[in-house]
Amino acid sequence: MIYIKSDEEIELMRKPCAIVRDVLSLVGDKIKAGMTTKELDKIAYDYITSCGAKPSFLGLYGFPATTCISIDEEVVHGFPSDRIIEEDQIVSVDVGAYYNGFHGDAARSFYVGKISPEKKRLIEVTRECFFKGIEGLCIGSTVGDIGYRVQTHAEANGYGVVRDMVGHGVGKNLHEDPSVPNFGKRGTGIRLKRNMTIAIEPMINMGGYEVDIDGWKCVTRDGKPSAHYENTVLIGDNGVEILTL
Repeated sequence: MIYIKSDEEIELMRKPCAIVRDVLSLVGDKIKAGMTTKELDKIAYDYITSCGAKPSFLGLYGFPATTCISIDEEVVHGFPSDRIIEEDQIVSVDVGAYYNGFHGDAARSFYVGKISPEKKRLIEVTRECFFKGIEGLCIGSTVGDIGYRVQTHAEANGYGVVRDMVGHGVGKNLHEDPSVPNFGKRGTGIRLKRNMTIAIEPMINMGGYEVDIDGWKCVTRDGKPSAHYENTVLIGDNGVEILTL
């Protein structure tokens, strides 16, 4: 069931989305080679709780941390640990915050120090895929329109679009209907309505689109790097508004 928010509920959602925006900015400033992913997770936890919010992921379906931190061939859902962050790695951080009875959700792919041109380009194109996905998005657009634009841009650059993980509605629950795939055909799927809030999150692989999933673990089948870029967006009278940017 798709939950359409009231205008008052949209205003309540702005705060957790702002917290998510700011914690990702903080993580981007603090990440450095030599630190552990657990240390990076602690930075996110401390900031979210200092805002009076709760980490959306912590305890959700048994997840043990505030953030999902996924490196290189890890697509999503990486556990923070004692793993050391190194140069020439893609470090994807996905985080949510719960405040005022609502969630915000977003993700970014970072790197520190020197990185190969190929990996840097993957991060750039993944971000571009998000913005291609929301081009012209408005009341009456379909989720297929989003997926078509994301897929077209990724594949034009020679990349694979993950099929097994998709975007989703966001609101009182972190994961709500509808599912928002990063692939598809224009004009297909559910139509977007005023005050729908959805997480659009391209997950783009340097190689093929296939992934292997074992419990939480989700990695590219060919072992090549993946990148992730996500925002919570609002479908409004004037088109789309990015709530976590």
